[in-house]
Amino acid sequence: MTTSSRSTLQEIPAGVWVLGFVSMLMDISSEMIHSLLPLFMVTSLGASAFAVGLVEGLGESTALIVKVFSGTISDYLGKRKGLAILGYTIGALSKPLFAVASVTGVVLTARVLDRIGKGIRGAPRDALIADIVPAHLRGAAFGLRQSLDTVGALIGPLLAVSFMLLWANDFRAVFWVAVIPGLMAVALLVFGLREPAHHQGSQRVNPLRRENITRLGRSYWWVVGVGAVFTLARFSEAFLVLRAQQSGISLAFVPLVMVAMNVVYALSAYPFGKLSDRMSHTKLLALGFMVLIAADLVLATSEHWGVVLAGVALWGIHMGMTQGLFAALIAHTAPPDLRGTAYGLFALVSGLAMLLASVLAGLLWDHLGASFTFYVGAVFCAVSLMGLAWSKTSSRA
Repeated sequence: MTTSSRSTLQEIPAGVWVLGFVSMLMDISSEMIHSLLPLFMVTSLGASAFAVGLVEGLGESTALIVKVFSGTISDYLGKRKGLAILGYTIGALSKPLFAVASVTGVVLTARVLDRIGKGIRGAPRDALIADIVPAHLRGAAFGLRQSLDTVGALIGPLLAVSFMLLWANDFRAVFWVAVIPGLMAVALLVFGLREPAHHQGSQRVNPLRRENITRLGRSYWWVVGVGAVFTLARFSEAFLVLRAQQSGISLAFVPLVMVAMNVVYALSAYPFGKLSDRMSHTKLLALGFMVLIAADLVLATSEHWGVVLAGVALWGIHMGMTQGLFAALIAHTAPPDLRGTAYGLFALVSGLAMLLASVLAGLLWDHLGASFTFYVGAVFCAVSLMGLAWSKTSSRA
């Protein structure tokens, strides 16, 4: 690590590190389940790819849609930590439902509850980071939190594989163990983070009033539009797991595909977040779009494990390039007192796009096959890239 990198990390406030480790613990809990969930649904419950896409799409879109309400409430109250605690608690307490599920409907209920928790905590947490961090460090701070979050998404599948081997593919036993890091995340947030004092006693106004919404200017809505189209171009990582299953490797080792993706994601999120503080956001987004196109094309060409691994690695790079960038873009383009609402509205639009993308992917998978699904993803992404190039002349991030 260079002296410059060490200096930047030292400048990042302690609260960001706490929020990063909270995210890491919850992601360990979530990914122990989610890396196995598509396999559990298909092999133990007899679900179709469409059912997997529906569960994932409804779950992820619920999380994103709920953010609009939690973000708005956090702006109205002038407080964010309490909502974040509530969200993490709901996420932790939803985990036992996966362990007792015997039908797809129970899995869907558990997934939606888990994602409601994510939706409640997401916008207040991101707004907290934006409140805590100076403007010139926001890209690095969001990248750091995303990197720590992704470390959790790396450890979770590794633990899932280890326990699957130890307990002879006992999905339910792994799901029970996943409750522990979720509760640890809640405890760390409760006792480890002090909310910035300036949120206390703020004048309460409705952030969704027309005059407030109009304060979210053209630059912000450009970010929302690009984010929605980008979400249409990608779908749930559950389909990466199903693609890995087709490679013929042992069931217990399939979650390693998520390990591979998250290794790349974790290693790339902070460097790209830091880079976003120094280069054109539009150019970095365009590069992320191109990497996703490459990932889709590679995944479409073959089900051989080596090819799948290469596609998954490219997928991880595109995540590292784009996910923290969108969070930083919103922080740059939204007024400070409306940041929670801004994150929530962005998530609302993206959530609807995620639902459509995942359901469509499931239908394509069932009726036309895996390769066609990834080719369609590449086409959507190419259209998104052309739209980004067209809008560049009239909108700047």
